[in-house]
Amino acid sequence: MSAHILEQAKTLAEKQNKTLTSLIEEGLCKVIKEAQTPKPRRKIAIPIGKQTGGAWPGVDLSNSAELLDVMDGYLDPGGR
Repeated sequence: MSAHILEQAKTLAEKQNKTLTSLIEEGLCKVIKEAQTPKPRRKIAIPIGKQTGGAWPGVDLSNSAELLDVMDGYLDPGGR
């Protein structure tokens, strides 16, 4: 740990009337908790046909790579 950070930590611990050890422990707990918190996932829209209620013609739901390309706009099944 750099001397500058250690001095800042000692000063903060003193201002908060805590030990340096407890301040370090509190910081480690925050870092660990943040690492364990799942990140929000982005919602994706699966292309659904309005006529039949199923997938668009030409969209193969068993091919995840192609499905992602369609959803990202890289592929245009059926020439829409």
